[in-house]
Amino acid sequence: MDINTDWHVIKRLFRKSFASSFHYAIASVGDDGRPHVTPIGSLILGLPGHGVYFEEFPSRLPGNLSKNPQLCVLAVNSSRWFWLTSLIRGRFQSMPAVRLLGEAGEVRAATDKEIALWQKRVRSVRFTKGHAKIWRNMRMVRDVKFTSVEPVHIGEMTV
Repeated sequence: MDINTDWHVIKRLFRKSFASSFHYAIASVGDDGRPHVTPIGSLILGLPGHGVYFEEFPSRLPGNLSKNPQLCVLAVNSSRWFWLTSLIRGRFQSMPAVRLLGEAGEVRAATDKEIALWQKRVRSVRFTKGHAKIWRNMRMVRDVKFTSVEPVHIGEMTV
């Protein structure tokens, strides 16, 4: 799988992953060498190999990335229907999960376009108290440059 030529496939899996679990897992490495995983729901994939996520709530992730910018993002299609139909058929019709590996940039102010893309993603819950408390005023982002992709293979069921 190639990060540039298969970017549309990767983005489709990320959309399905977000729809089924509302987040992705971002792994970083602490200064003690131990891995750390952070759930991030605000990652937005753009042009091939590029993404941005809003960095408003993570506590350890920013410190880890300031010392070592390497990260890995895991997206899993957790849809029960996807898994049930795959188990019945004995194979996945599409990739069940993928890892993107890359490097994080510095934190910066989000552009109006990035804020609009985020608000579009969470518009279905904009009437909730939770949206008002945590997502209405997202303003700081971090760019991510992805350098490689690793499909997750689950035995003989994987395409």
